[in-house]
Order: sequence, then structure tokens, then C-alpha cells
Amino acid sequence: MTNIGRPTEGQNQWYPFMDRPAPSLVDGVLQNPPVVPVNDADPLPASARYVVVGAGIHGLSTAYHLAMELERTGKGSGSDVVLIDKAGPGAGATGLACGCVRNLYMTGPLHAILRASVEVWESDPINFGFQQVGYVSIGEANQAEDYVRLNESQVASGYPSDLYTGDDAHRFLKGLWPDFKTDNCDVVLHEHRSGYAGTHMVMWGLDQKARQWGVQRCYGVAVTGYDLDASGSVAAVETTAGRIQCDEVVVGAGAWTPKHWEWLGGPSTLDVHYPDGHVEHGMDMWTYWRLLEGEVFLPPGVDYRTADGKDAPVLHVELMDTPVYGRDGEMIQDHVYTYTRYAAERVGAPGLQGGTIPIKMGPEASADPYGHLNDDYQADDWFPEYYCRTLGMLFERFEDLEPYYKQRRNGGIGAFTPDNVPIFDHVTDNAFVIADSNHGFKMIGVGKLTASMLVHGEKPEELRPFTFGRYADGTTFGDRNSNCPWV
Repeated sequence: MTNIGRPTEGQNQWYPFMDRPAPSLVDGVLQNPPVVPVNDADPLPASARYVVVGAGIHGLSTAYHLAMELERTGKGSGSDVVLIDKAGPGAGATGLACGCVRNLYMTGPLHAILRASVEVWESDPINFGFQQVGYVSIGEANQAEDYVRLNESQVASGYPSDLYTGDDAHRFLKGLWPDFKTDNCDVVLHEHRSGYAGTHMVMWGLDQKARQWGVQRCYGVAVTGYDLDASGSVAAVETTAGRIQCDEVVVGAGAWTPKHWEWLGGPSTLDVHYPDGHVEHGMDMWTYWRLLEGEVFLPPGVDYRTADGKDAPVLHVELMDTPVYGRDGEMIQDHVYTYTRYAAERVGAPGLQGGTIPIKMGPEASADPYGHLNDDYQADDWFPEYYCRTLGMLFERFEDLEPYYKQRRNGGIGAFTPDNVPIFDHVTDNAFVIADSNHGFKMIGVGKLTASMLVHGEKPEELRPFTFGRYADGTTFGDRNSNCPWV
């Protein structure tokens, strides 16, 4: 196995911004550092019109777009926006995400969210590190009808894709990669506007944009609770740097969302009503899943390019009835579920990054420290072999990848909603929660849509299906046909 660790043994990771701080200890707990250097952080003011909590993809996107829209409309400026994060940009899930940008969802209303999001990615691909190489999704015959509906919904939402089935699917795959093995690959969806982005690069780009538009970026400040008035509205945000009064709050806290939800008075359990009339009583509001992702170096002389020499699309494969066997002939899993993309900026050399289905945990988890620093949430021992074996099942060029797996800590958790679909809604009349159910990174456009709502007072159409009220009114989502909660 290949083993590298830089810039320090404590991080065992390669970063494009080499002056990123190393993890520190606070009260005996490792602290996740931001993934980019923090410059000119602001002190916490006593009050603000808008407080945005969390400097991940949603918080930074909201703060930047809100500042820009306030100035564009003459209704304010960036100084009206205060962004709070206990560390800085990307210290949580965003900084560790695989970075895929795709619209592969069987939940149709998500297609409009991704259309709005890819428009943001396209608005500044350089500073967001966006590589628009496309996205190729492959399924077996048992998902053919799902892919047809998915393709039709994407086209209707303004996110056109190409659909191939049967022999056409095989020809398309062989045309992209002549060494691709098409066994059981019965249906293919090709999204042209999708791709991937460097997670550290987009954090740098969004932070710079927030800074340039005058957002007060209060890094090193942790939220400790909310002061609610008699009507349940947020009067102020309580932090380690003091109390800040505010008119509106946006929470984009990722894995820390359940704690903020509790502070804002949201329920911990609920009855969930489905469109067919079925009711699940007393479901947990939040369920944590443990993520399984990692990286692998490309062997000498091996690339991840298409037949015409171009950068290859991100690849997503779910073969629900195709088992994966290990070197010893024992079955590792009874299905193929793998996603992968070229990731030199994360591997530190030519290489791939990807993962598989997360592991369901339960309603309780400790998010501190997050990810690679937390001993409790590392990828399972079987994952490296599984990830490499699935790629070898699909490509002749990747048949012997396991010796090149990058041995380092890989960890992370996500807080999922009852139906595994995001909630974009108010918890109180002036506290809006972006609870992405760990779908977050690709949905950079949710921040822009949220900013529009705050400035203009009307919830955009794209956000309307994702209310908390769906669980009570019988519009709970649940039409996925997949082994994975993300689809």
C-alpha cells in the first residue's frame, strides 16, 4: 500500500493551501481547521440585520449572494450580513466532500435545485474550481424506468441529459472508454452540465467573494444557542464571543444542524405521513450516517481519460443485483455502488477520489472533531478493497488498483432527514434552516435562492417543495429505488 502524509502527521493530507493551520486542542478536543487560510476575520458586532451560521458551502454561498443582492437592489450592503463559524471556511463536511456536481436524483423536485446550482457553478468556474466534465450514471434493468422518469424530469427542469438503454448503452460506454466492461450495465444517463469541483478551491473562492462584498466574516466564533422571544422568534444569537442581536438567521450547519434545530425549538421525533396514507409514528427527526470515501493513486502509465484524450466524466454506478468479491473469493457486498472522479488536487498526485453507500448509525453522534480527526468515524477496513475491486470490475485499466490505495484517515458523518431529502424552511418566523441531508456540496445554488427569499420576501419555486410541513401533510418523499439514501 502507498502511504504518504503531508504537511504534518497530524493531518496526513495534502492541501493546495499550504499555510492552512494544523489542528489544535481546545479542552482536550481536536479542532478542525479551515481548509483555506483565514484573512482579515472580523470581530463579532453587537447586532446585524442578517446572521448566517456556518462557513461551509451553504453558509458562504448565502452570505455572498445576500450581500450582492442587497447592494444590487439598493436594499442594503454586505455589512448588513454577519457570517459566523467556529473555525473558518470548510472545516466541516464541505472541506472533505468528494466534490461531485450532479443531478442524479429520483426525487424530481431536486432537479430544479441542481439546475439553479449549476448556474452558480458556471458563473465563475475558475474561482470555484469547477470542472464541467459531465456525469455518467449507470444502472441495471431494475432501474430503467427510474432513469426514464429522471431523464424526463431533468429535461423539463432545464437540465437536459441523454439516456441510453440496452445495446445503445453499451456502445455509448465503449465509445467513451474502450476498455469499459459493460456487463449488467443496462441503462446510462449522461449529464453534460455536471462535473466536479475542488472543495478547497470553492471555499477559497466563496470566502474571497464574501470578503470583497463586505460581509462581516466572524471566524473563530462558536454559536452556543439562540435567545428566543415570547413569540418564538430569534432575538439574538448567543456565541462564545458574546450576544449578537439580529433580524434574520440562516443556519447552514451541516452535521451540527440537529443541535441548532434543538436550540431553535424543533422536535426530536415526529409522525411522518406518506402520499399513500401510510404513517410512521415517532420517527427520529435526524439520523446520522457514517460516510465511506477515499482516494487512490493512478498507477504509472494509467490515466482516467476518454478515448479522445479528454478528462473523463464523473462516474456513478449502481448495480443492485451484482455482488462484489474480494481477493479471497468471499463476497464483500451483494451490490456494486461506486462513484469516482479524477482528483489530483485532493490526492496530491494523479489519482481518483470516490466512495460508496454510507453506513446508517442512529439519532446520536458527536460531530467534534469532524471527519478525519475523529477516531469513531473512520472508513471500514473492507472499504479500500471494495472501492478498488468495483473499479476493476468496470475498467480493464483499473484491475489492479488496490496496491495504489492512498492509506490515510477517511472519516465523516452526515445528519439525514426522515426521508433523506433536504429541508429548506423556516423553523421560526425569522430562522431559516438549510438542512441538506448531506446532499450539500453540489447544491451551491441553495444559498443564492435563500438570499433572494430574504431580500425579496418570497420563497423561490425551487425551494417550496422542501418544507418541514411535508411530513405532516402527507407529501413526504420516498420514491427512490436504490440501495443508497442519496438517490
